[in-house]
Amino acid sequence: MTKENELYVPEGYRSALSLRETQHAIKFIKDVFQQALSFAVTLDRVTAPLIVRSGSGINDDLNGVERKVRFDMLLSDGEAEVVQSLAKWKRMALYQYGYREGEGIYTDMNAIRRDDKMDNVHSIFVDQWDWEKVITREQRNTEFLKETVKSIVKAIVFTKRQVTLRYSMLDAPVSDEVYFITTQELLERYPDRTPRERERLIAQEKKTVFLMQIGKVLGNGERHDGRAPDYDDWELNGDIIFWDEVLQDSLEISSMGIRVDEASLASQLKELNAEDRMQHDYHKMIANGTLPLTIGGGIGQSRLCMFLLEKAHIGEVQSSVWPKEMAAECEKNGIQLM
Repeated sequence: MTKENELYVPEGYRSALSLRETQHAIKFIKDVFQQALSFAVTLDRVTAPLIVRSGSGINDDLNGVERKVRFDMLLSDGEAEVVQSLAKWKRMALYQYGYREGEGIYTDMNAIRRDDKMDNVHSIFVDQWDWEKVITREQRNTEFLKETVKSIVKAIVFTKRQVTLRYSMLDAPVSDEVYFITTQELLERYPDRTPRERERLIAQEKKTVFLMQIGKVLGNGERHDGRAPDYDDWELNGDIIFWDEVLQDSLEISSMGIRVDEASLASQLKELNAEDRMQHDYHKMIANGTLPLTIGGGIGQSRLCMFLLEKAHIGEVQSSVWPKEMAAECEKNGIQLM
């Protein structure tokens, strides 16, 4: 089991692919998966920002405590900041581009999260397929959420099959049978375990899991995990989690959900004492019904690649910065970081 900010080396681990083969395989996965995703969820490819203006309200606050990478600009007033995700930008884009119900977008999102931990599956450099789709008021329900999750999982499983056809030694199974469970149900199932341990246990048992209702307060008075109050509806969101045979651990591939409407936005902002955010245009446009109702999420590109290529460390499929001790330990144990 991986531990936060620590390196886990699977016993006897050796990558099935060389560095050069890995680079080819990464491109193959990205080409196959983004086409499968676009078809499964009906999405157009668009371009997206790397930076936004500070104070615009567009940048993702994640759990509300992470420091953004912020800088001034030579020929412009004010400051800019590197995005942490595009959760809010995508919804604005759907409105500005004139997308209608049943239509959506996806994009390559690159971000820096300077306060993220670094271990086998975490990096301060984040790369995702961020996607968003316009839905109807009637589709704001659990069943529609589940059907969308199933479509994304099928796209992942299809991609894995294509990878195995090309690289026959990469044959770890990936199940397309999704087990749905809420954070409260998971707590009741494993009441004496931490949230991290609960995720691992359910993934080990069920292999492919969608853990729902992340962000809301549970029966024990705690939250399974933090979620910003102004993009996901905490009643209608979740994480896609797989069992990783290499790491012998759970691996979150996607965080997604039906986005807040005017009622859930007001309720969640009040719960976290964050009602001051209503000064931003983005929040006002949700409250007055200007922005469309949407569903969306992020799918980790490097995480998906390491999972499908049966790698032990995310640094084997992305070029980033790592603690010197971790890099030395990886080299010692045959884990080739890019």
